[in-house]
This record gives sequence, structure tokens and C-alpha cells, in this order.
Amino acid sequence: MAEGSGAKGAPHRFTDAELVWMREHLPELRRSVYGQRILFQWLGIGFVVGLAAHVGGYVLRSSVTTETFGLVADLLYALGFALWTGVVVVLFVQVLPEVKRRQIKRWLDDYEATLRDTAQAGSDQASGDDQAPRAS
Repeated sequence: MAEGSGAKGAPHRFTDAELVWMREHLPELRRSVYGQRILFQWLGIGFVVGLAAHVGGYVLRSSVTTETFGLVADLLYALGFALWTGVVVVLFVQVLPEVKRRQIKRWLDDYEATLRDTAQAGSDQASGDDQAPRAS
């Protein structure tokens, strides 16, 4: 992207190519910003890297005989264990409750919309009876 030449905090000036690219990818960019795609990507990366480090540390720990490599193997094993279990904790403490909260919010919004539509239909029907043409 082009560097802004203005003062700090001034709006970024996009090149024509950047504007075209952003226009083409706007829906995807909005989903990335407003959705949880970025969170899920980082949790997936953390889980995979943590599990690989955990397994790698375990393999190194069982095969290494010197203290220096043993220490590195122990650190790698502990780091991997902490990383992948941390991802699991975040999944159960933050992600799943947030998904459930959004689901319940969507249900409540649908319920309220249904009540409004029902009330609107009832008031339209009542006001429609008063406006009916009279036969002479």
C-alpha cells in the first residue's frame, strides 16, 4: 500500500489500484472485521503449533541424553503443552459462549420482529375495516 505523506493521524490516501482491489474484496473484508474469522485462524494456528511443539518436545525428551538438549526439549514440551491447552481453554471460555450469545440474540431479534409484524398486521387489519368503502 502507498505510504501517506500527511501528518500523523491524517487519512490514508489510497492509490487507484488499492481502491479497485478494496472495492472488489469489500464483502470479504467486512466479514473478516465483523466476524470471528481472524480469531478462529489464530486459534487454529496456535493449536497446531502448540501440538507440534508438544509432540516434538516429547520426542526430543525421550531421545536426548545431554543436559543442554534435555533442557531445550523440556522447554519445547512445556511450551507446546501450554499453547495447545491454552487454545482449548479459550475455546471453552470465550468462543463457544460468544457463539451461543449470538445465537440467543438472533432468536430474540427474530421473536421481537415476529411480535412487531403480528402487531402491525393486527393494526393494519383494524384500520382497514374503518377505511372500507360503504355501499349505498
